[in-house]
Amino acid sequence: MWSSVYRPENLADALRAWRDADAGTRLVAGGTDLVVEQQRGVKPAKRLIDLTALESELKYVRREVDEFALGALATHNDVLASQDLRLHALPLFQACVEVGAPQIRTRATVAGNLVTASPANDTIAPLLALDARVVLVSANGERAVPLSEFYPGFRTTVLQPGELVREIRFAALREDRRGVFLKLGLRRAQAISVINVAVVLSNDGVKVQRARVALGCVAPTVVRMPTVEAVLDGRPLDAANVALAAERAAQEITPIGDVRSSAEYRRETVAALVSRALTMLAEGREAKNVHGDQVLLETPCAPRARSTGTNGTLTATVNGIRRELPTATTKTLLDALRDVGCTGVKEGCAEGECGACTVWLDGRAVMSCLVPAAQARGAEIVTIEGLARSCDELHPLQQAYIARGAVQCGFCIPGMLMAGAKLLEERSEPSRSECQVAISGNLCRCTGYRKILDAMEEAAVQRTHPQEVPA
Repeated sequence: MWSSVYRPENLADALRAWRDADAGTRLVAGGTDLVVEQQRGVKPAKRLIDLTALESELKYVRREVDEFALGALATHNDVLASQDLRLHALPLFQACVEVGAPQIRTRATVAGNLVTASPANDTIAPLLALDARVVLVSANGERAVPLSEFYPGFRTTVLQPGELVREIRFAALREDRRGVFLKLGLRRAQAISVINVAVVLSNDGVKVQRARVALGCVAPTVVRMPTVEAVLDGRPLDAANVALAAERAAQEITPIGDVRSSAEYRRETVAALVSRALTMLAEGREAKNVHGDQVLLETPCAPRARSTGTNGTLTATVNGIRRELPTATTKTLLDALRDVGCTGVKEGCAEGECGACTVWLDGRAVMSCLVPAAQARGAEIVTIEGLARSCDELHPLQQAYIARGAVQCGFCIPGMLMAGAKLLEERSEPSRSECQVAISGNLCRCTGYRKILDAMEEAAVQRTHPQEVPA
């Protein structure tokens, strides 16, 4: 793991530090990819440059006339919180819904998803179809690169030493330009794509004027499909042309086979997904079942106090008490919290897959195994030990778990409770489907989740309509 973390206070300072960095130094923002790589020994980092203090400069989602700008620290949740993006950048919005689980989306940045450069990453295809460009900055200046030119090969980008992504820009969709994103994964949440497709079409009401079709997981990089676009350009979006475009997509790709899918299955799947996407656009159903009020597991929190700390020790407010976390700058937040006695925070996978380590960090539910502890300097942290309102009174959700018999071995339960309780802070009367989304990043070893979901619903009813709770 890393041995030190530097946290610049402004972008200029960060760029100087990045320019002068030694080999083995890496940038970190959300950390959801980087920490997993460190656990696996991939591109090991000796030193981190933490960008999270630059929120005033880099964390934004803005509409500038007919163009959107996403700052480098804009998270997937920031996209999902934007009604403007839902209405005028639907493919990107749909892709962000599909990324990981809520505790991942609270921290993972869209720029980080691009820079990781995996052909399975969900936001690349929609941004490619939207003709996005990335604004790169270094201590020597700034340049803009079309996303279509950003990936020269597998998991590589055109970023030069000392450069970082400052911003992502793309035109807003208008009434005559619509799009959709579809993904096939092996499960409903926390799924890496088997195939994903993004389509953006300009239409004069009769014929397609300009098509953009991008596919993920069919090549070493996410790719545009020019032969498919040529089939659509200048033609009506009718059943015959949809079928021809789907056939061309299957013919054009040369997919690999891996643990998630055979090459032949990918080929057949591409045809089906392209056909479905185009049919949805032809019938005006691309926004079906897309709601603006997404489960975020994120609520407002007071600005954090400035805190320095020395010799690797940092201070943070843990369950309402100011605490020192010794040698924390070389650890994950999970390990730092367990070292000071918060052993209700469990390590199940150490890769953000199981949710057993879920805590609240500055109002966001996060996977603490994916958070460099140095990023919690001065933060407000709540763990399962602090969820109860007092020593004599459990949280309503804890009471409901007891009443419904929702606890079995108990290993996953702290993370389940932290995710569920954050949902109850976020909305007073969550639906069953919203409860399912809230714990979609949490795995239970023992049960089928029914009693856990029943307990979440009971806790919500107890708070809003106590007279309706069954005895």
